[in-house]
Amino acid sequence: MFGSVLFWLPSISDIMNFEVNLFESLLQGVVSTSGILVLCNLLRVHFFIKAVRKDDGSSQKEPPRLLAGPRPGLGRTLHLCCLISILTVVGPRVASLVVLEFSLRAVAAWVTVGSKSPPSAALQFMVSCQFSLGCALSCSLHFLQEGAPQRLLSLLLAAGLSWILARQSSHLWHHVMALYPLHSSQRYCGVCLSLVASSRALLPLLTHSLMVTFCVAAVAAISIINHHFLSAAEALRFWMPLTICYMLLVVHTQEEQHRRPGGEVVHQTVMVRLGGLLLLMLMVGWWTDVLHMFICFLGEACCLIPSRDLQDAVSQEMAEEASSCLQLNQSTNSHSQMQPESDLVPSKDKDF
Repeated sequence: MFGSVLFWLPSISDIMNFEVNLFESLLQGVVSTSGILVLCNLLRVHFFIKAVRKDDGSSQKEPPRLLAGPRPGLGRTLHLCCLISILTVVGPRVASLVVLEFSLRAVAAWVTVGSKSPPSAALQFMVSCQFSLGCALSCSLHFLQEGAPQRLLSLLLAAGLSWILARQSSHLWHHVMALYPLHSSQRYCGVCLSLVASSRALLPLLTHSLMVTFCVAAVAAISIINHHFLSAAEALRFWMPLTICYMLLVVHTQEEQHRRPGGEVVHQTVMVRLGGLLLLMLMVGWWTDVLHMFICFLGEACCLIPSRDLQDAVSQEMAEEASSCLQLNQSTNSHSQMQPESDLVPSKDKDF
């Protein structure tokens, strides 16, 4: 009985199904994890500088405590190892699906809202795109390094440089958290003075960098997915339910964000997105794709749970924007109500 069951189950090598060897997949996981760390550290720097700037005019001179971030230690090391392992195991085909889903959702949000979207909407997308960014870097490296004669050397250089960049961004975040309120007031630290002068350009820089990354990853994802089809009928059989599933996911997530615009909707959106992709893989995918989708749930959890401080900061900024819009609407309504009363007062020329 057990022999017949084991006969139908895929083997471990088929489940992992590495398109390249394990060491190269590990290097791609290191690059992807480094990109996620750089994004989170720079977002924390942005929120911290903004909070310090708000507190400059108030009597409270203590540094803001909302952004704590993961503390260095054994837990931080285990988190990084877990995230690297997850991004190593996830295959390029499933990573491409995650990238296409997030890219389509971002484009739909930009088309729906346009340039009138508040800054908090872009920040919410940045916080929720951590695992999608890791998948984007992974499938971009797989696409760009495919068939390269010095593939291993290139991945080693990319992993080393990306890890150095991640360490530097972590050092920058800890320096800003500890010394930025003092150095920005005393004006004798070059790093803090540079942040004072160019802190407003940090968020547009992150936005444009993510746009370029996901544009390249979308091209790579389409090429990777089409690479596995031998005929146009096979490709059509896959792309038709994929397009329908993506459109339903986009409509649902947009409705949820408009109905409940806050940080608590991020986790539910992730569950709906990955649940829809899991159903799609059960219909037209392989066993390996189904297992990799379950691993993607762990990857999203590894990215979102340690970044609760960023989600709280985005929720606070959304609440501040909502309160400012409400005050603006109330002042506009009161002004419009006072204007007709002045028009009803008769003038002396009309009475005469």
